[in-house]
Amino acid sequence: MGGTGRHPEKALTSVQVRALKAPGRYADGHGLYLIVDPSGAKRWLLRIVVQGRRRDIGLGGAGLVSLAEAREKALTYRKTARDGGDPMAERKKARATIPTFAEAAELVHAEHEATWRNSKHAAQWITTLHTYANPHFGTKRIDQIETPDVLRALSPIWLTKGETARRVRQRIGTVLDWAKAAGHRSGDNPVGGVAKGLPKQSERAEHHAALPYADVPAFVARLRGISGQGEIGRLAFEFLILTAARTGEVLGARWAEIDEARALWIVPAARMKAGREHRVPLSGRACDVLARARALGSGTALVFPGRRSDQPLSNMVFLMALRRMGSSITAHGFRSSFRDWAAEATSLPREVAEMALAHTVENRVEAAYRRGDLLEKRRDLMEEWARFTASTQPL
Repeated sequence: MGGTGRHPEKALTSVQVRALKAPGRYADGHGLYLIVDPSGAKRWLLRIVVQGRRRDIGLGGAGLVSLAEAREKALTYRKTARDGGDPMAERKKARATIPTFAEAAELVHAEHEATWRNSKHAAQWITTLHTYANPHFGTKRIDQIETPDVLRALSPIWLTKGETARRVRQRIGTVLDWAKAAGHRSGDNPVGGVAKGLPKQSERAEHHAALPYADVPAFVARLRGISGQGEIGRLAFEFLILTAARTGEVLGARWAEIDEARALWIVPAARMKAGREHRVPLSGRACDVLARARALGSGTALVFPGRRSDQPLSNMVFLMALRRMGSSITAHGFRSSFRDWAAEATSLPREVAEMALAHTVENRVEAAYRRGDLLEKRRDLMEEWARFTASTQPL
């Protein structure tokens, strides 16, 4: 058993700490001991005099607190006691100010509120943490969260909800980065090491189910003929296909965004995924859809209002239409159908279709030189796409 020698100093080594098995108390020096319990568990203990009384202070398990860290903690506490303070009281006070993960997430969410793209995105950010992170470690102090905690939260959804899982991982990392910057944590972000414990995601599983572009004309013909479905919903769905826009962009469209004289839909930056204004040239058929929607809308601000004129249609309207048609594709998948058609059935350059989809240009050099948005070329493309979707036979 350790403790021999009156005033040992740094008597232990990291190798010894790992190798010691026999139960007992092993002195490192200046009141710091490694305690090996009969169960084999190892922990650090500091014995010092605090305000005239001998106190034993636990410094954590040896599996989590290294020898160097234990010595650093012991030195800090000895200095506090030497100056007449109470290390235990200060530690208790410090712990009381360290937030739990759930509390920290709310603080980060509030601090970033002004930067969110829209209220829906802001709500999704915190909701995903409420749903997938908090049940596993929401009540745990932010300084105690380790890689295994994050792994337990992500493992159940990593393969079944891949995109959501990646977003949750990124958001957990953001909260932990904030905690370190705020002085609540030290060391590396545990999210960085979680990938080693997760299986490789299938890229195929992340794609939105899409209809082969050759089948789009037949789909549009069937869509127009659906019975028992609100006409405004059918118009919104066809408008989504004709413009190759995202679901949220179509459902939130307002008449103030439509320039009928120029046959142009100008989606403001606040409603775009990339945070930049997007101009959508409207084909003749798209304009016809809008004209019918205006006649049905009775002066509402929304192009495709729901049951309440001040509320947009729910995206369930698209899902229900697809179910009625017995289709397993997604509304978003029509963007892929459009992209495949543009690549295989037209001779226009790739960047024209990418612009039509409002995709971000990844090449910085290309982005720097591309000042315009190829509007007129995209107008020809969208007119050709409209003719294709209305053709009686797939091309």
